[in-house]
Amino acid sequence: MNDQTSPTRKPDSVEQPGSEHEFPAVSEPTRLIRIASMTRALLDEVRHTPPDEAGRARLMRVHDRSLEELREVLSPELLHEFDEMFEPIRGDGVASESEIRIAQAQLIGWLEGLFHGIQASLWSQQMAAQAQLAEMQRRQLERGRQQDRSSGMYL
Repeated sequence: MNDQTSPTRKPDSVEQPGSEHEFPAVSEPTRLIRIASMTRALLDEVRHTPPDEAGRARLMRVHDRSLEELREVLSPELLHEFDEMFEPIRGDGVASESEIRIAQAQLIGWLEGLFHGIQASLWSQQMAAQAQLAEMQRRQLERGRQQDRSSGMYL
């Protein structure tokens, strides 16, 4: 057995491999996925049907709220990157259709990159766990062979 205790991981969070900080990369992955799905659906809707002024105003509010929601689930490191990349759509009036499309596409692109990073992290964690298990099994077999040799019958 290994004397080192591994940190317990919350099932509702995703940590970066090798991270020494106490914050998971994403505290609520399911919430992140819901926001991303909604954002993608909104972008698709804007592509298919140009919104009128009231629709654009609503999209601006939803976009700003999505940014707020995402800020609540990101680690401090990701939050810093996120804040450098995004800001609510500002302006005196309602944003144009192209401004909304660009903002939504930028957000979707960033989220997809984040998802790819999370998938890569999970994959590397799985590979490390498999390697650790294989090493433990190899050591157990070696111990068993050594015990078999040393516990022979005397004649």
